[in-house]
Amino acid sequence: MKLYSTNNKTAEVSFQEAVFNSLPQDKGLYMPHEILRLPDDFLENLNQFDLPEIAFRVADNLLQGVIPSEDLRTIINDAINFPAPVVQLTEDKYVLELFHGPSLAFKDFGARFMSRIMAYFLREGEKELNVLVATSGDTGGAVALGFLGVPNTLVTILYPKGKVSEIQELQLTTNGQNIRAIEIDGTFDDCQALVKQAFVDAELNEKFRLTSANSINIARLIPQTFYYFNAVAQLKRAGKTDVVFSVPSGNFGNIGAGLLAWKMGLPVKHFIAATNANDTVPTFLNGGIYQPKTSVATISNAMDVGNPSNWARIMDVFKEDQNEITKLVSGYSFNDVQTADAIRQVYSMYNYVVCPHTAIAYLALEVWQKQHPQQENTGVFLATAHPCKFPDVFTDEIAAEIEIPKQVLELMDKPKKADSLGIDYASFKAYLLAEAGTSI
Repeated sequence: MKLYSTNNKTAEVSFQEAVFNSLPQDKGLYMPHEILRLPDDFLENLNQFDLPEIAFRVADNLLQGVIPSEDLRTIINDAINFPAPVVQLTEDKYVLELFHGPSLAFKDFGARFMSRIMAYFLREGEKELNVLVATSGDTGGAVALGFLGVPNTLVTILYPKGKVSEIQELQLTTNGQNIRAIEIDGTFDDCQALVKQAFVDAELNEKFRLTSANSINIARLIPQTFYYFNAVAQLKRAGKTDVVFSVPSGNFGNIGAGLLAWKMGLPVKHFIAATNANDTVPTFLNGGIYQPKTSVATISNAMDVGNPSNWARIMDVFKEDQNEITKLVSGYSFNDVQTADAIRQVYSMYNYVVCPHTAIAYLALEVWQKQHPQQENTGVFLATAHPCKFPDVFTDEIAAEIEIPKQVLELMDKPKKADSLGIDYASFKAYLLAEAGTSI
């Protein structure tokens, strides 16, 4: 498997190099030179396979022998050891639950797979791996648990001060061991900018072996394709076709993975990019220009991204043809009032509790289906996080229905530890060097 930068298609790197470098020096994103279509007999018989088998076949097809099949199966079986069920709400509306992993968020798929891939490639005696992560909420928790205790690795998580939920912050700051957290007095985009600048800093790259666990890392994106194929497999068993996925979108790694799955042959009719007030992409998809914005805070905080990194990958898939993108992808945005109303509506109509991110995906699916009433479709909106992580957004009646998982209750008794920094890069660089016993 060879990869190139979205900013330079002539340069080739190996999968291992892309995993550890995360970001090319030209600030593009790594993409596979070749995205092979999965065999027709596999695609036609998806319903015969369970999630681990689907995950193995999809990864093996994409990686093209980079990791021997037996080793890849071991990695998959260890990393993807929790379910992702499709739950029916109506005849044409389903929810794909992606919050059954250790951190109660869909990002467990990417973080657990990537941590094991990195551990597989690491060799004894090599320089310690320094993993830098910017999070708007859920990525950090998934990465922390995915890498906790992994030998020869140090994880540094940056999160925006006051803009993550209490439970999300506990998941970031109570791990200890090889996990450290920094609250940044700014937005997620500020956190992401610091991480990206560190990756192209010659001095830091000379001293550290830097890599990222954000969705800018191709090893985060690959395992997110698994649950799209698995959802279609479950629906096929129920006799459902013409699948439309509505995806809560922030940094656009989730829907980017769905489009990567589509390139591999995923039988899907349409994708919906559902955002909150950070509507950079919906504005573009609805005939506007692509103009990154300063992110604004919302109750769906994990999607508070005004300049989504993974959009470069999506543009690359469609060769930057806006008309081709809009044939397959629609975009909708919703404000906090609409989001809160949707949470109450889903509970009232279906006795089902959704987190604010999932509520936005539900809203987008509702709008799309009403705009296409003559079309046969099976609508699936992605539930990306357990509702217990966002207690402040629910009414007392709905909150009382939420069962708090054991791992969350255990967090309450753990001491919290986080350092604090501003948004200037010099201070962040000095922090990294000082933590290594060096000064600038």
